[in-house]
Amino acid sequence: MKANQINGHVNTKIPRISIQGCEGSFHQVAAQQFFGKDVQIIPCPTFKDVVNTAADINSSDGGIMAIENSIAGSILANYNLLRKSDLRVAGELTLKIEQHLMVNPGVKLEDIHEVHSHPMAIQQCLKFLDKHNWKLVEAEDTASSARNVHQYKSKHIAAIAGKLAAEMYQLEIIAPNIQTLANNYTRFLILQAKEKVQKIEDANKASINFHTDHSLGSLAKVLTKIAEYGIKLAKLQSFPIAGKEFEYGFHADIEFDTLEHFYEMIEAIKLLSEEVDVIGVYKKGNTWNL
Repeated sequence: MKANQINGHVNTKIPRISIQGCEGSFHQVAAQQFFGKDVQIIPCPTFKDVVNTAADINSSDGGIMAIENSIAGSILANYNLLRKSDLRVAGELTLKIEQHLMVNPGVKLEDIHEVHSHPMAIQQCLKFLDKHNWKLVEAEDTASSARNVHQYKSKHIAAIAGKLAAEMYQLEIIAPNIQTLANNYTRFLILQAKEKVQKIEDANKASINFHTDHSLGSLAKVLTKIAEYGIKLAKLQSFPIAGKEFEYGFHADIEFDTLEHFYEMIEAIKLLSEEVDVIGVYKKGNTWNL
């Protein structure tokens, strides 16, 4: 997706996009890759705040939210937030996550006593961290850890964060790419208020929510029908239905060749489901290696 575009349409103004975390976070990196370097971010402390801000058309032009990681799996709480909101998925991208150990200029490895970062980032780097006798301190996000190291001019505290955070907070990367597994990717969804959604003529991917009755084989019938239309099921995520004991709904990401086939399939599975909600029709996203 080129700079300053959403849903395939060029914006005449710089988009305002809500993200989780402070400036320098991986969410900001993802926003810059999708919208361009000039994107104006609205930092939010929680994903709930991201969703609420994205839904307010007077405050933002949308939001961006991590939805799954190749190592940690689905972020179930974010699927739940999306399902309960009126937002629509306007796009996606996948970002390779590279974690770096960073310090204030002049600080050496032997000077470090503590390492601060988001719990997931720490977990992703344990093979490297276990080689050192450092105190590991969990923080709200990677970028805020880098910001705090810079603000307090610490000589004994390091942060684990991305390259953008190091650049923004004038820190030196003392140990690059310390993540245990090289293939560490996070998928992000571009969210937009439904009032702003416009049709993408060359869309080839969609996100839907549906639930079936509790009868034997009901889910299998829906999945078989999707396959009959030559449509690829890229993701299937279950979630409990509130108020219905041990009954589940499903979020599905599907890929298709033509919009005609997609909408024909939707009409077909409506006959097999209690409810079907199309929450986004968009272009399949790119994968970015930074």
